Amino acid sequence: MTGPLWTAAEAASATGGRLVGADNWQAQGVSIDTRSLEAGDLFVALADQRDGHDFVPAAEKAGAAASIVSREDAGSGPRLVVPDVLEALQRLGIAARDRCPAVRVGVTGSVGKTSVKEAIAAVFRSGGTAHWSVKSYNNHWGVPLTLARMPRETARGVFEMGMNHAGEIAALATQVRPQVALITRIAPAHLENLGSMEAIADAKAEIFTGLAGDGVAIIPADCEYAPRLAARIGESSAAFMFEFGKARGAAVRILSWEQEATGGRGRLDVLGRVVDIAIPAPGEHQAHNAAAVMAACVTAGIDSAQVADVLAGLEAQAGRGASFTVNLEGGSARIIDDSYNANPASMASAISTLARHTPEGKGRRLAVLGEMLEIGETAPERHRELAARLSSAGVSEVIGVGAMMEHMVSALPSSVKGTMAASPADATQRLIEMLRPDDVVLIKGSNGSGVHKVVASLHNGAVDAVIKG
Repeated sequence: MTGPLWTAAEAASATGGRLVGADNWQAQGVSIDTRSLEAGDLFVALADQRDGHDFVPAAEKAGAAASIVSREDAGSGPRLVVPDVLEALQRLGIAARDRCPAVRVGVTGSVGKTSVKEAIAAVFRSGGTAHWSVKSYNNHWGVPLTLARMPRETARGVFEMGMNHAGEIAALATQVRPQVALITRIAPAHLENLGSMEAIADAKAEIFTGLAGDGVAIIPADCEYAPRLAARIGESSAAFMFEFGKARGAAVRILSWEQEATGGRGRLDVLGRVVDIAIPAPGEHQAHNAAAVMAACVTAGIDSAQVADVLAGLEAQAGRGASFTVNLEGGSARIIDDSYNANPASMASAISTLARHTPEGKGRRLAVLGEMLEIGETAPERHRELAARLSSAGVSEVIGVGAMMEHMVSALPSSVKGTMAASPADATQRLIEMLRPDDVVLIKGSNGSGVHKVVASLHNGAVDAVIKG
C-alpha cells in the first residue's frame, strides 16, 4: 500500500459523518473486531451480536486511528460520528469501489463459493495487486467491510456473496457492482427459508442485477436450473453470458476428468483452447470448481495457462477437504476435515471422496456426520438417502450428530454400524474409542451441528489425552 487506506477527510466525505476529537488522522486498515484490530486501523462499532460501541475504548487502547460510531460518547479518541454505523460502512465500501479501477468478480452459489473464491483470489494474486473476501465474509457486513478494505491500487478483486433469504444478494451485488458475476451451483440449501429450488435459483440470480455495464454473467451449464438462470441474465444489464461444465457448447467445457482420493486431473476446452489442469484437493466437485475458476479468471484478463499453473499449486483448505493424521498406539489414522458446512450435494461429494480412500492394513472407513440444516420439508428423506451412499462407499461405522441424523442411522443396512451422539463432545469420545490404526475418517456436517468441534478436539490432542490417560 503506497499511502493510507483512508484519511479522515475521505472517510467523512464517504459516510457523511462528523469528525470529533481530531480531523487529520489516517487509517491503514478497517476493523470490526478489537481482538484482531491492528494499530492504525479504523474501528467500525457495528451493533451485531454485540454492540461495538462497548469496545471503542479497547480499540483506542489497541491503537485504532479512529472509530466510526453513532454515539459520540462511546470513546474519547478520534471519532467519526454517523447516524447509522452499518450504513456508514456500506458507504465507505462504495466509495472504495468507486475510487479503484479494479476488475471486480462476484461469486455466489449454494455450494463451492468459498473454495472457488479462494482459488480465484490465488490466481489474481499471481497476476498483480489483488483483493478478496477473507474467510467467509459474505453477508450484510462482510461484503461492505471487504470493499472498505480494498486498497485504491488494486488490479483485481473477488467478493463472495451469501444469503439466507430472497433480496439479500441483490443488496450485496448493488454494493459490489461486479464486472463478472459467477454462480457456482444451485443445490438444496436454505430451502427452509426459500421454499423451493426455483426460489433458490432466483435468489442466487440476484447477483446479476448488480452487474456493471458490459458485465459478464457465468453460470453452471450442467445445472437443471441453467435455463432459469439464463432468463434472469436476460433481464439484467449483462453483455455476455458464459457457461462452464460438461455440456457441449459451454465456454469452459470439461473434456475429461479423473478423480482420485487426494486430487484430480483433466482437460478443459477454454474458448477453443485445450488446457490441462490438475487440482491437488479431494472431491468429485473439483472439476466443476476448476472450470468455474477458469471462466471467471479468463474473463478477468488472466491467461488460461497461468490459471492452470496456480490451480496445480492449491491445497485443500481446513474444513473443506483438508486431511491430517492423529497418532494412535501402533500407528495413525487419517482424518478428512470437511466440517465447514453441508447440504445434500456436498455431503454426497464428501462420501464419494471417502470411498476413494483405500485404508491400509486393517483400517476402515468411518464417518462422523452432522445434520444438514435449512434444507426444508424433505430433510428427513434427504438424511435417509445418506444411508445408501455410506453403504456403497464401504463405510464400516458412522456417528450421527443432531436430531435429523436419526433418520440416517435408522436407515443404515446391517453392513454399516450407526450410533447417535448426544453432542459434538460425545461424538469425539465415541470416535476416539473406535479409532484403530490405518482408519480413514470423514467429518462433515452443517455449521450448526457442531462437528467442527470434533476436528478442533482432535487437533488439540484429544486422542493423545486418552492414550496417556
